[in-house]
Amino acid sequence: MTNEPKFKDNGRTVIVRVPIAIRRRGGRKLVLAPDGAKLAAASIHRRVDSAMIKAIARAFRWREMLENGAYGTIREIATAENINESYVGRVLRLTLLAPDIVETILGGRQPESITLPSLMKPLPVEWAAQRSQTGEV
Repeated sequence: MTNEPKFKDNGRTVIVRVPIAIRRRGGRKLVLAPDGAKLAAASIHRRVDSAMIKAIARAFRWREMLENGAYGTIREIATAENINESYVGRVLRLTLLAPDIVETILGGRQPESITLPSLMKPLPVEWAAQRSQTGEV
């Protein structure tokens, strides 16, 4: 199979075959161009991961609730939200992310190495170490 365009017998129809890959990212389908393709749109493509954004928003909301005294402990938040206490603790760690990493995620420009499960694991507190571990150097 070649990637050269083919013309139908009527001379008005052109068939172009482009190999692509379809991946799921954040509940959405993402179409990836083949390696080596020079597509201008591919370089500015954003992939907004709504699950990651929701988790970050929750983390900052819960932190605000703790700071304002609405809740005194992680256990109280977990009880009020009817979720696991350890999950609340893991999500709250997202408030310790470097601001530029958070902005990158909110803008949908994060590398494929940054996923919600990878962010839920313990990360270094130092922002420079976070950047190198997540690939945001």
